Amino acid sequence: MDFRHQISSPDALASHTCDALVLVVTGDAVDPALDAPLAAALSDALAHGDLTLKAGKSIYIHRPAGIRAARVAFVAAGGSTVKAFKAAVANGIKLVNSSGAKHVAIGLAGAGSLTDAHAEAVVTAARECTYLYRHTKPSAPAASKLDKVTLLCTKADVKAVQLGVARGHAIAAGVNLAREWANRPGNHCTPTHLADVAKKLGKEYALKVEVLDRKACEKLGMGSFLSVAQASTEPLRFIVARYDGAPKAQAPVVLVGKGITFDTGGISLKPGGEMDEMKYDMGGAASVLGTLRAIAELKPKLNLVCIIPSCENMPAGNAVKPGDVVTSMSGQTIEILNTDAEGRLILCDALTYAERFKPAVVVDVATLTGACVIALGHHHSGLFTADDKVAGQMQAASQKSLDPCWRMPLDEEYDAGLKSNFADMANIGGRPGGAITAAMFLKRFTAKYPWAHLDIAGTAWKSGAAKGATGRPVPLLTHFVLAQVG
Repeated sequence: MDFRHQISSPDALASHTCDALVLVVTGDAVDPALDAPLAAALSDALAHGDLTLKAGKSIYIHRPAGIRAARVAFVAAGGSTVKAFKAAVANGIKLVNSSGAKHVAIGLAGAGSLTDAHAEAVVTAARECTYLYRHTKPSAPAASKLDKVTLLCTKADVKAVQLGVARGHAIAAGVNLAREWANRPGNHCTPTHLADVAKKLGKEYALKVEVLDRKACEKLGMGSFLSVAQASTEPLRFIVARYDGAPKAQAPVVLVGKGITFDTGGISLKPGGEMDEMKYDMGGAASVLGTLRAIAELKPKLNLVCIIPSCENMPAGNAVKPGDVVTSMSGQTIEILNTDAEGRLILCDALTYAERFKPAVVVDVATLTGACVIALGHHHSGLFTADDKVAGQMQAASQKSLDPCWRMPLDEEYDAGLKSNFADMANIGGRPGGAITAAMFLKRFTAKYPWAHLDIAGTAWKSGAAKGATGRPVPLLTHFVLAQVG
């Protein structure tokens, strides 16, 4: 999809040439700055009750008099925030997407300034609305005809809009990559497939990509990671990808993504209902790859390392058993009380591996606990960190990206739940505060650098009729990484 900007004043929108014109109404009345034909159409819709200026309301007009565009959609934002603007844009694109429109122009129905955040929101909304999974579904509906989106702005807003369009394009492409690979079934997205995605990105953007196999992981002493993978016939892959946009002396940002391409729970077998959704258990890995793609396209002056431990968690005669004790790469021993708490077992060795890069900050991303879904639902990702500076940066990035997270506690009292009589720690605590004790487990492997953990179990995918991956938290991670540029 081609995204562009074009200078246009509010009193010249009716003369703009496009297949469909989507105008966002941010106020509670017709703006006098809006040109006459559009003002008349909007006033008529309001007068006859066909439109009210409340969030989520809209109207589609076909071939309106005096307006060059064949289709016009007025969409009410219900407020002046970027979040409200993005929701309105998405509503407008959905209205015209099923038509024959190939070129959609988007603007404000009246006076107002557009920032880089507004421009980014237009691009990401358009890509989200037109994404369609079809890799294993040849009977999927035809792809959207929409192939060009123009953001109409004033001359004063051009520089900001250009910046936002470029950033939005990179983030949207990263989100789509994450969605695509998380949506693919476990037999179409194995650890080997994820490694191939990283290698492809490496070739496209001149990145350094290294893929470690079982033998290499054994040599490194990754006993925790290896224990999860040992019952699967699919070979594990430990993926390391590097974007070098700054001098080598500059400490990198490190992202670590959980890459369980299918999670049965192992010997601690999950219930059969909705187990198909466990193909999404590599949502952390998918989001890290999506972020890597976004950063590689934007080319900021920083260094980024992406680490993805990837395997399946399967039951078999040689599977790890409840009560088994394994030795992690750090040398700490772990009593595995529940084999379905496997994400932390692969992440802990990746977090130890990250030490070799002497990172400025490490963020791990994982569909880690159902407890986080109970705590926060499906809107906020769970943020865990003992570092107030990192917490502030993550929360600022979440607000700017419209990809929200919520900081959870990490008080030392929660650590008591991981005590074991037979190892340095157990891999689970009790049911209370399950997302917190999972984060406390990971924290034990992060003493040598600033660290944050994102639990995305409630935000990486949707269930029900809208079942599918969301691509979150690619926007949050991309903004966080970009904020690290000196």
